[in-house]
Amino acid sequence: MSPAAFLIIAIITLAGALAAATLPKLIHAALCLVVAFLGIAAIYFLLGAEFVGLVQVFVYVGAVAVLIVFTILLTRREEEEAVGFSWGGVGISFAVFAGLMWAIVRTALPSTEGGVEVLTVKRIGEVLMADYVWPLQCVGLLLTAALIGALVLVMEEKR
Repeated sequence: MSPAAFLIIAIITLAGALAAATLPKLIHAALCLVVAFLGIAAIYFLLGAEFVGLVQVFVYVGAVAVLIVFTILLTRREEEEAVGFSWGGVGISFAVFAGLMWAIVRTALPSTEGGVEVLTVKRIGEVLMADYVWPLQCVGLLLTAALIGALVLVMEEKR
């Protein structure tokens, strides 16, 4: 892993996240959130976790961020007055960051003396379809029920 590439990606990711948290217009904040999501995916790719990076792009950039953008565009909001900068949010974010850093520093790294098996997409599929069939089917059923429920909620009655 190249330290220069990591530094550039980290700066872009943090700038996108900071802009998403501080920009007053929701559409600009959502687009900056997309930049932060792409930066996280780039870090996964840089670490050699291609599957996780692709899932990050497909799920967060391709689904969550697009959903947020469409929600903002399809809901009509009246212009609200700017309330000013919220220092409470900054304090909470620093407290969460400090707690996460404390947990990371205190966690012992696992030993890899025996070597680590290479995890491929084929192996993930084999494990999902052999050992975790029922949880996978339950998640699929739950997501289908949520989709049908969302459609029922947004359908208009025909008169």
